[in-house]
Amino acid sequence: MVTLYILKYTGPFGFIKPWTAVRDSETYSQQFLTPSIVAGIERKLFPELLKDDDGEIKKIVGHRLNYCGLSVQQEKTWSKGGIQIKNEKGIYKTNIGIINRGIMIEPNLYLAFHAIEDADRAYKQTICLCRNEDILLPADLFETGPDTFDSIEGFELVFSSNETGFKVGYNRFKNAGEMFGELKVIGNPIREY
Repeated sequence: MVTLYILKYTGPFGFIKPWTAVRDSETYSQQFLTPSIVAGIERKLFPELLKDDDGEIKKIVGHRLNYCGLSVQQEKTWSKGGIQIKNEKGIYKTNIGIINRGIMIEPNLYLAFHAIEDADRAYKQTICLCRNEDILLPADLFETGPDTFDSIEGFELVFSSNETGFKVGYNRFKNAGEMFGELKVIGNPIREY
């Protein structure tokens, strides 16, 4: 029987910016992890993998993401050049804008490992979903089989190397190659608690 070591991370909120959202005035968090996000999390947990430039996921064998709901929050932004204030005909104008973001409330991220050593090492660290302020803390580590892992409710993107799924962006670890996947939805990914 195959044994999986499942590490549950949790935090107060999270936002995964969709690759199609550049400066949209309103955008909602992506509900799944792309291959490059999983590879980035893996390299944060296991920095020795940074020397590998192939972008392959080596230690995380599965993941699942669920949350309690979405909260639309406003964020003040400005262009790359910084804040600029102009006086045009007695009216002060700035390049400051407001973006509405649909943030995940209380996300739980489950990472599956084959090796207990990898899960133990990851259990001693924090991760971020995509933004530095989206810190997730390790909450639980348990041993189980694939059937139990498959019963954890949530979203999981099943990565594909060809165009069988939908395009989910460009992989920064693989020379900006296109990423594809099929969204797997298990149970109700939006928890009540």
